[in-house]
Amino acid sequence: MTPNPDDQVIKRLAREVIDTEAEAVLALKNRIDEQFCCACHYLLGCQGRIVVIGMGKSGHIGGKIAATLASTGSPAFFVHPGEASHGDLGMITRDDVVIALSNSGETPEILTILPLIKRLAIPLIVMSGNSKSTLALKASVHLNVSVEQEACPLGLAPTTSTTVALVMGDALAVALLQSRGFTRDDFARSHPGGVLGRRLLLKTVDLMHTGDEIPSVTQSAFVSDALLEMTTKKLGMTAIVDNQKHVLGLFTDGDLRRMFEKGSGDIHSIPIAAVMTPHCITITPELLVAEALQIMETRKITTLLTVDKNKRLIGALHMHDLIRAGVV
Repeated sequence: MTPNPDDQVIKRLAREVIDTEAEAVLALKNRIDEQFCCACHYLLGCQGRIVVIGMGKSGHIGGKIAATLASTGSPAFFVHPGEASHGDLGMITRDDVVIALSNSGETPEILTILPLIKRLAIPLIVMSGNSKSTLALKASVHLNVSVEQEACPLGLAPTTSTTVALVMGDALAVALLQSRGFTRDDFARSHPGGVLGRRLLLKTVDLMHTGDEIPSVTQSAFVSDALLEMTTKKLGMTAIVDNQKHVLGLFTDGDLRRMFEKGSGDIHSIPIAAVMTPHCITITPELLVAEALQIMETRKITTLLTVDKNKRLIGALHMHDLIRAGVV
């Protein structure tokens, strides 16, 4: 092995790997055929769980495919075929569908449990690179994931073949997702702990300030009254409302700076209605915080007022609330 290879050689090798794998992935498009549709129908009709099996690197890819299926509305889990013949086969029932990954189609550990899978009379979907292999010929459906060459220059390490199998698994998962009518809310319910789940589950009503925490003054107030309210409530702004709590406008730290820059008069005598921003942006309490964040980022603002169906002020949402909730 040559020590300290030239950087240009390193770049060339890396690009060759990417080119090889990209070409192999693109070749999959021509294999999305009746067999693929048949596999999807088996999976959509599954009354139990989708059981994914595979050895070695195919096993790692199988684990990821099972996880993707499970998180997108198709209950699935991975079973190690070596462990299956020592008791774990009991995890597979007559209501399940099995997806077996084997590049050669001759993986001994899978062939060992093949008769038992057949005895259960359940669909067997095989993803392999050899359409004439034992597994392919015994399959209910065979998905061709063959590749012309591995990206490994020795042609030994599973590289291109595992990438292609992974992409085929993603294609299955997304096709099933769409067919099941799986929604963003469904996805969020299976990912409640992450940032993505919080963005898809949390609504404005879950984070907004309410009641006495909302900074607001009436239209008859002066700038000094607004400043006192802003200082007390610490949201960097105050809403301006009428006697029925309808939002008339907004006054922010930025408005205050601009007012001073213009050399405006005494804050104790300037009506807030004269310097507020009228027709400010408002949101509803049912708006997802992800959408509220998008509005803030697009408009370059840090606070949004929340109103009810009658346009009365009921809450205030600040960027800091989103940060504390882990949405940003």
